[in-house]
Amino acid sequence: MTTRHAVILAGGKGTRLRPYTAVLPKPLVPVPDRPILELVIRQLARNGFTRIDLSVGHLGGLIKAYLDHVDLPDDLELRYWWEDEPLGTAGALTRIEDLDEPFLAMNGDVLTTLDFAQLMRFHNGHEAGLTIATHRQSVNIDLGVIESEDGFVMEYVEKPTMRFDVSMGVYVYDPDVLPLIPAGRFDFPDVVKLMLEADRKVAIYTGPGLWFDIGTLGEHERAVAEIEAHPELLEDAGVAGSTRGR
Repeated sequence: MTTRHAVILAGGKGTRLRPYTAVLPKPLVPVPDRPILELVIRQLARNGFTRIDLSVGHLGGLIKAYLDHVDLPDDLELRYWWEDEPLGTAGALTRIEDLDEPFLAMNGDVLTTLDFAQLMRFHNGHEAGLTIATHRQSVNIDLGVIESEDGFVMEYVEKPTMRFDVSMGVYVYDPDVLPLIPAGRFDFPDVVKLMLEADRKVAIYTGPGLWFDIGTLGEHERAVAEIEAHPELLEDAGVAGSTRGR
């Protein structure tokens, strides 16, 4: 089987998750009783990924200390790359060596039932240098929305629901995209803009399942409640016994 390679971006301070992140790095915040990062690593391993690079910064020593004492699969290689200063969701990739084949990159606060192996197959089957995993998000507008032209009302829609494809914080890169990323702090939306300006194809992949962007207290509470009520969700995604004791 082709080696699958993933990068987890785990260097953020997680200010929106305080007070948890006053003492813990965001990837170690439990959902509900194991850290987000451990759940993600186990899920990647069950999906056939054998090498995971972790870009760490804020309280990164705690991340390594925790993972050093977790019983992970024997054939899984973890490597650490230290951010002396925040490098953003793309700049961190410029510090990682041996990114010489298509690889998955994801934020360290994302928990999803997305099939990562299927995402990689999708990317490899399409002529795009970059693939963005997306989620269909509904936004309720609690006001009357007016469409107008030349100062006159053309349509009035009371409290509409808008639907958008939003980025899940999970991507697949071809290695030849990396030279577009300048040294220093650089974020993923800027990579997409550079790709489009260079007339490079960017694909989207919308898979079924749940998605939690655990960057706020409200989203963390939603994830905990959902998984406590339905622990089989993560087990079905390949994280066996994810909410039970070790």
